[in-house]
Amino acid sequence: MNLEEEVIQNLNERINILRKDQKADGSWEYCFEGSIMTDCFMLILLNDLALLDKEKELCEKIAKRLIKLQEENGSWKLYEDEENGNLSATVQAYVALLVSNTLEKDHLNMKKAEKFILSNGGLGKVHFMTKMILAIHGFIQYPTFFHFPMSYFLLPNNFPLSLFELCSYARVHLIPMILCINKRYNIKSNHPINLDHLHATKEIEWFDDERDSFFHFLVEEGKKLASYPLYFHDKGYEKAEKFILERIETNGTFYSYATSTFYMIYALLALGYETSSNEIQQALSGLISYSFETEDGIHIQNSPSQVWDTALLSYALQEAGVFPTDTLIKKSVDYLNKKQQILKGDWSKHAKKISPGGWGFSEVNSFIPDNDDTSAALRALTRSAISDSTQLEKWQKGIQFLLGLQNHDGGWGAFEKDVTNKWLTYLPIENAKDAIIDPSTADLTGRVLEFIGNYTTIDGKDEQVKKAIEWILEHQEKNGSWYGRWGICYIYGTWAAITGLRSIGIPKNHEAIQKAAKWLISVQNDDGGWGESGYSAVKKSYVPLKYSTPSQTAWAVDALLTIVDKDDEVINRGIQYLLAQKDKTKKEVMYPTGLGLPGGFYIHYHSYQHIYPLLALAHYVQK
Repeated sequence: MNLEEEVIQNLNERINILRKDQKADGSWEYCFEGSIMTDCFMLILLNDLALLDKEKELCEKIAKRLIKLQEENGSWKLYEDEENGNLSATVQAYVALLVSNTLEKDHLNMKKAEKFILSNGGLGKVHFMTKMILAIHGFIQYPTFFHFPMSYFLLPNNFPLSLFELCSYARVHLIPMILCINKRYNIKSNHPINLDHLHATKEIEWFDDERDSFFHFLVEEGKKLASYPLYFHDKGYEKAEKFILERIETNGTFYSYATSTFYMIYALLALGYETSSNEIQQALSGLISYSFETEDGIHIQNSPSQVWDTALLSYALQEAGVFPTDTLIKKSVDYLNKKQQILKGDWSKHAKKISPGGWGFSEVNSFIPDNDDTSAALRALTRSAISDSTQLEKWQKGIQFLLGLQNHDGGWGAFEKDVTNKWLTYLPIENAKDAIIDPSTADLTGRVLEFIGNYTTIDGKDEQVKKAIEWILEHQEKNGSWYGRWGICYIYGTWAAITGLRSIGIPKNHEAIQKAAKWLISVQNDDGGWGESGYSAVKKSYVPLKYSTPSQTAWAVDALLTIVDKDDEVINRGIQYLLAQKDKTKKEVMYPTGLGLPGGFYIHYHSYQHIYPLLALAHYVQK
């Protein structure tokens, strides 16, 4: 059996697995495994709402998984090769295990965690998002002398530093936090504990570099807003509350994210809502519905990934030769067509003339479309839309939506158009540069270009396409790679950029393409695969893994297939790695190659071991 025959056999095996895994409604449901933050916050919340006994089985299974994930040095990590461990994650786990009555302070695991926490700076050094949970529970003090001027919420939407200049993800997390800070809200825990022993110093560092001139500018502007009459501040509270209530999804979650929903619950309590209120009870139900049973215990997903997984799998299967008339594809297409969004969400603030037509990430997501999911869904629907006028209309509406969200600089961000005010990245909190705005990225821009080039009649002469090409070429790193924002990291971004540029007609002998290929080949591992560390996202430069991963290998192979010959040794070695995937170690297959927040939130998509190897192998056969 030659290599191509082996690949075809492997493809058929993969297709059969996906046939068995497909749900009755046509979707695929794989775990969206993020950091332990959501698990820890869930245990803490259930204690706060006096539900530990009622939800005993859920709590035990979450705690069981947490204990299993603890490292020998007492820490918890965000990714396997994270040096030493992660302070914030360790504090989250320590508090969750303590308040849920799972472990006592003097338990060996807890003593080891305590030692790690103190040796890494104590409670005062944790991430801003963790500080908020600690402050809400009275474990640390809220920032002294800080009171956010609520009149800010009355500013017009076109104001330079208005609410809608923030990335949607930042908005829905910061607003509940602001309400808790201003109210100095402390919840009365049903299992009060003391964490004074975890303070390495009395100082709590809430904000980064308070000596910075931009920080002082914000303080002065805040003082002006704070000087407004009390009436305006009261109206600001009403506006903030209304903002939250209008963005609750049908399952009760806030903007469909678990993390923002946790903060929303505490914010509503701070505003005087009872724990028995419909808003809080429905939010709790939504959070519980995000439970996913893994082999180690239950994980609370931050936002289930059914639409994303289904779009990518349907597309990959079609690339692998499964016909649109096959039930496997027909059911997935029907599901995706039902998930096209018809509501105007916050994205319309910056794109008033654009009609709805995008796709969101999760099953319940109804008004937060994003460009990545939209292009993925459109790829999956293209072949079916050609022969069905109703589907064609939906498909064309999706394309218009996607094109309408292009930023003025030529690239695409994740959620909205031109939320790119760089001044906001100087806000003195962690990850401001990563999460406060929604700028163009190489992975998003590359994937949109790949869709346009391979699945539409739009060509490289189109003005929008030319601007996108220019943006990508201008943002290539010196070593030939591109940084990917939503995957790990340089391998991901380089794959997206190369496949996007090649699909739209950029020749393989173009200087940028050759430079990128040379870089990709240079970082291939001895086992024939590719592997990149999650630390790349923090360092903002390529950091290799000591082993390869299936998804990163597939990205590299898929990109190189558009440049080098099919029988090139670099391709053969990569293909051999993918063919041997079932023999790979657990840490290779389960390494988180998705990215939410650099240094804070990494994602192991359980679907990626299926999607991207299938796609790369399919393209190998096609070529």
